[in-house]
Amino acid sequence: MILHVVLLLVGLALIVFGADILVEGASSVARRFGLSEFIIGLTIVGMGTSAPEMVVSFIGAAHGNADIAIGNVVGSNIMNTLLILGVTALILPMGITRENRKRDIPVNILTTVLLIILGLEHTLFGFGTDGLSRWDGGILIFFFLLYMWLSFKENKANEGNDAPVQQRNIWLSLLMIAGGLAGLILGGNWFVDSATAIAKGLGVSDKFIAVTILAGGTSMPELATCVVAAAKKKGQLALGNIIGSNVFNILLILGGSALITPLSFTGMNWVDLGTLLVSALVLWTCTFIGRRNEMDRVDGVLFLLIWAAYMSYLMIHL
Repeated sequence: MILHVVLLLVGLALIVFGADILVEGASSVARRFGLSEFIIGLTIVGMGTSAPEMVVSFIGAAHGNADIAIGNVVGSNIMNTLLILGVTALILPMGITRENRKRDIPVNILTTVLLIILGLEHTLFGFGTDGLSRWDGGILIFFFLLYMWLSFKENKANEGNDAPVQQRNIWLSLLMIAGGLAGLILGGNWFVDSATAIAKGLGVSDKFIAVTILAGGTSMPELATCVVAAAKKKGQLALGNIIGSNVFNILLILGGSALITPLSFTGMNWVDLGTLLVSALVLWTCTFIGRRNEMDRVDGVLFLLIWAAYMSYLMIHL
């Protein structure tokens, strides 16, 4: 138990350190190549911080465990939006650009709706089966590639309320990105493994571990990256990280997992999928209510309250 506690703390330290140098390196690269910090957050940072989810879901799919593959992504996306953006908004109200409001946030909603439609074909329409087939996986990956292409095509540099970034040697910046991602992935793995071992040692059920500790642990890189980005007044990088991670999780990770093996949705209920959809919709509505060009601290509190309500439901119904 002592060893697991030590690895838990070391993993957390690696996550924080990795997030710090990843944000700095990615911001420098963004400015040097004329990319907005949102696009860097959406791609390099968003994909990089989703690496733990990808590993967990792909391994779960390879072992034929659909509950791990789907539950990890659903739980992670809920935490990404409600918990991580909620905490980030409390630290730094985040500017919302026109592209965020009209393209990126709606895409987050559409990918969530697409997942629910493909996953619940039989329940909703009376044909097919409830789950993701290999054809469904191919559809999800196609839309992921399409969204990446459109994002780069329509990229506009220097939008939002990001602070000036110190220019560094390009190789040093790339090394910082690689080192930061390595720290996030290694630290995330140690954190998840240690937390799971500690939870089992305390007699906590496997289901509770899957929907809380596992999903939360694989979201630790996003949390660390967004908190560091907020502290450095890089709100667009934080927002891009979460939207990019959510889209990456659904379209590429679940798409790839479904290509490995068809995934059943029997482990998901309407509360899980409903909370996933609500989290995407609340992010959209907060851009039109109150200060339209900013996600402020009131929005952050609302997000955290919804997340707390969902966690309470899970604990009651274990």
